[in-house]
Amino acid sequence: MPAGQGQEDAAAPAWHRYRRGLLLVVIGLAGFVTTLDNTVVTVALPTLQAEFGASLATLEWVVTGYVLTFSGFMLAGGRLADVYGRRRALVAGLAVFTAASLAAGLATSAGALVAARLVQGCGAALVLPAMLAVVAVGNDDRRRSVGVAVWMASGAGALALGPVVGGYLVQYLHWSWIFLLNVPLGVLLVALAVAAIPESRDEAASRVDVPGVATSVVALSAGTFGLTFGPELGWASPPIMAALAVGAVAAAVFVTVERIAVGRTGGAPMVDLALFRARAFTGGVLAQVLWGLGVNGVFFFTALFLQGVLGFSPTMSGLAFVPLALLVVVVTPLVPFAERRLGAARTVALGLVMVAAGMAAVAFLRPGDGWADLLPAVCAIGAGSALTMPLGSAVLGAVPESRAGVAGGVFSVAREMSGLFGVAVIGVIVNGSASFSAGYSVGLLVAAGLVVIGAAVSLVTLR
Repeated sequence: MPAGQGQEDAAAPAWHRYRRGLLLVVIGLAGFVTTLDNTVVTVALPTLQAEFGASLATLEWVVTGYVLTFSGFMLAGGRLADVYGRRRALVAGLAVFTAASLAAGLATSAGALVAARLVQGCGAALVLPAMLAVVAVGNDDRRRSVGVAVWMASGAGALALGPVVGGYLVQYLHWSWIFLLNVPLGVLLVALAVAAIPESRDEAASRVDVPGVATSVVALSAGTFGLTFGPELGWASPPIMAALAVGAVAAAVFVTVERIAVGRTGGAPMVDLALFRARAFTGGVLAQVLWGLGVNGVFFFTALFLQGVLGFSPTMSGLAFVPLALLVVVVTPLVPFAERRLGAARTVALGLVMVAAGMAAVAFLRPGDGWADLLPAVCAIGAGSALTMPLGSAVLGAVPESRAGVAGGVFSVAREMSGLFGVAVIGVIVNGSASFSAGYSVGLLVAAGLVVIGAAVSLVTLR
């Protein structure tokens, strides 16, 4: 044995464990920061309006611009990761996101800020599917489950803490720090990703399906625009009807293009529709859609309910989500034990039923009820959300590793778009009711029913 080889062999497992730990750090922080930018800006809109003198309609694009490109380019980002390399796509996405964050923090006009947010969303659309692909490739079920759990827990924490963090930065520092804090964190994440993540790609893919990329971007971007601005402009308004029509036509063309790509000799479709033949993949994506329709649709109106109906202050309203995030973080490490005893299908189904029960409990709250009445429902939603962690792992594990990037993109798109659909559907229920309180309660019960259906789908398909 050559001198020193024994020491190198002994050190290798320690380095692999260290690198896996760094990988989880990258996943957690990248998931946190890209999700945080979905919610952290909303509390700064009045300040931005005062500083730039822009209309509120213009400043809404500071929020929606990020969502538009994030959702619109995510499916394409997943395929780019498979073709050109998952680590390369992740690093490129982080670099774009970080540079755009710097530009947003230094913006001197509303237009410049909106442009930076659009670019930020493009970077995040590369980061998320590449990150999920990194979790899926080369890992067994246990490690994949841990990676997905870290991602989902970090996202839950970001959603809950976004308004709190944004409010603190705007009140005690300056609105620009909402974006500038991403810069050192982004630089750190790029360095950690280069050091900790091995490169991988779809070796059989020699090119990108350009027609598939183009039609998916048009379909998702147009659909996102229509669903985001429908409540404000009116569902029957010409811009919304045109956007939804363009989205529907582009989606149909996308499916046709992908089928043609499969039939061509050497064809390389962006999304191989054969993936949906895998029961766990299709069932997991459908369960994610039903969860998003219910939970995200209702949460959009929750702050209005807490302040307008229960009489919470803005601060208490923001803090109401903190126990939910904390329970997700606390319960997540226990999920693998539950999964080993119950199996993925039963664990996810149990979690979704708990979420639905918590939502139904909120539906029966009335004026005069306080924090003690709300807390059990929030706890049920938080603990139940943690138990749904195996859902993402089951979806990623149901497809070949060569398609891990696009599988992550499909799962992420289902998560984002279902939330937008949920806001639209629950919004119709709320706006069509005699009072906000009654509409919100009915919306909660409808949303809880959708989540229960998701539990049934999980129980049948994830076995």
